Amino acid sequence: MLTLEQDRSLLLEAKTKINQLNSELEEFELHKLLSHSYDQNGAFLIVNAGADDADAQDWAEMLLRMYACWGEFQNYKVRIVEEAYGDYAGIKSATLEIDGRYAFGYLKAEIGTHRVKRLSPFNPSSKRTTSSATVEVVPILDNSVEFEIPLQDLEIIIPARNVNTNGVQTRVGIVHIPTGLGVFCNCQRSQLQNKEKAIAILKSKLYAIALSQNIQPDKIKAVPANPIREYIFHPYGMVKDLRTGVETTAFSSVMDGNIDLFIKAYLRQTNQLVA
Repeated sequence: MLTLEQDRSLLLEAKTKINQLNSELEEFELHKLLSHSYDQNGAFLIVNAGADDADAQDWAEMLLRMYACWGEFQNYKVRIVEEAYGDYAGIKSATLEIDGRYAFGYLKAEIGTHRVKRLSPFNPSSKRTTSSATVEVVPILDNSVEFEIPLQDLEIIIPARNVNTNGVQTRVGIVHIPTGLGVFCNCQRSQLQNKEKAIAILKSKLYAIALSQNIQPDKIKAVPANPIREYIFHPYGMVKDLRTGVETTAFSSVMDGNIDLFIKAYLRQTNQLVA
């Protein structure tokens, strides 16, 4: 049609339709890759600072914000389930509940250790430091999963000096004694609700690990957090995925939640390895 009549509006419309179609085809392709158990579920994403210092805890908080922004870009429901603040800055650990279709399928690409190299904002000499934080991702399980944790395997922890606005102690921790895995929750209004939410997260963690090891939940072993990505802020800006080799100099955009290029590359590579 354009060869018969030069119509700029028609050309723009055609380009828009092609871009839209390419986007829909890419989404369809990714959904075809997300065919494993619980890929369509929501996810609990847990960030833990790699060390007990201000740099690592500040970095953990930056990662937490990155994932919260990503979830909002996807129009998912995002909320903080638990957050333990650092002694000087940032967070020691935090858990996000990201509720939306395929949240777990996408975010499982983020499991592992994330390292940052930057000039320390906490060092008077602005010394270049390397800090790390680990990311865990587990699916939100529904009532169809028949898996219960024996009560004798659980230790309940009530931290001191942690009260809500009404002066009531609400934060609850649950430790799985056989494995040492622990979960804290302080997002609910009552201690009982936080206990139930903490058990739900712990159940998801145990079940996800058991699935990855193809064993019963009571036989799980510790899973090492392998380095998966480097974020270099100095002497130049770059983010590089250590598994796929994908990298970008748009590190500010990545920290604002634009991490789809890494997720998509990981899903495609994993699918090729399985095939």
